[in-house]
Amino acid sequence: MARTRKVATFALGGGAVTLSSFYATLMGEAVLARRAIGTTDDRPPTPDGLYGEEHAGHTIRCLVIGDSAAVGYGMTTSDTTPTGLLGVGLAHMLDAQVEMRCHAVVGAQTSDLAEQITQAEDFKPDVAVIIVGTNDVTHRVLPRRSVRILADVVSQLTAEGCEVVVGTCPDLGTVRPILQPLREVARRWSRALARQQTIAVVRAGGRAVSLGDLLGGLFREQLDAMFGDDRFHPSAAGYANMVSVLMPAVAASLHDPEQDFLDSGQPRDVMSLDDAATQAAQQPGTQVVRSGRFASVLRRRRLVLTRS
Repeated sequence: MARTRKVATFALGGGAVTLSSFYATLMGEAVLARRAIGTTDDRPPTPDGLYGEEHAGHTIRCLVIGDSAAVGYGMTTSDTTPTGLLGVGLAHMLDAQVEMRCHAVVGAQTSDLAEQITQAEDFKPDVAVIIVGTNDVTHRVLPRRSVRILADVVSQLTAEGCEVVVGTCPDLGTVRPILQPLREVARRWSRALARQQTIAVVRAGGRAVSLGDLLGGLFREQLDAMFGDDRFHPSAAGYANMVSVLMPAVAASLHDPEQDFLDSGQPRDVMSLDDAATQAAQQPGTQVVRSGRFASVLRRRRLVLTRS
């Protein structure tokens, strides 16, 4: 008896297409997106060094690792990079000297974090800020693999007495050089990864901050101001907004654990970690931290910074 061969199909733009055709479309759009975005290995001037030298007392050491968003890709001055912005902000918030070190690498995936930590073995950080996930999505790394590696990294750092704050994978659905339907696939994949990252980071003893589309509708409303020339990486204003949601979590991890540095009147919700991760994925700028057997969800009012 002849066997009928079934071809999987689904609706796209009002018509039915085969999975193989859809996959070919995605791969073609991925190539076009990479060409449109482009990257180089160029780094901004180094932001490494001491900030807040006028302050006395114990020097806080902060390590920044991850991908191009952690590097500050596209910036031409050190003080507009995430590391430089964190150094200035932490010194001011904590009234302390802050020594910053950045070992992030353009194009890095989660699997590259261990090597970046090894390069900083002599630094002995008090807190590590990690921004990673975008390249795992664009290189189709399975989320469970990325998350497992991230959990191991956070566990390693916390076991050494280092606080950890992770900016979860941004929502790639806002990136204009990525065309539909690839953009929708990237959106779903990046959101799913961010949710799983949140759970893994909190379980491993760190703090997770959802970057989402880097402060919700702000990037959609002010694309020209928030994105750089390649329309993929943030502009100076975009990086400043990203740091504005990371800063409270970093400061809180180094200060009074009961003080969250968030806006007054913003309640701290306690819920299951799964529910907290879901809320964080839906509301950019949300911080999730362990609270006994549960998780605390802290939200911060959006800070709007634009190009001068």
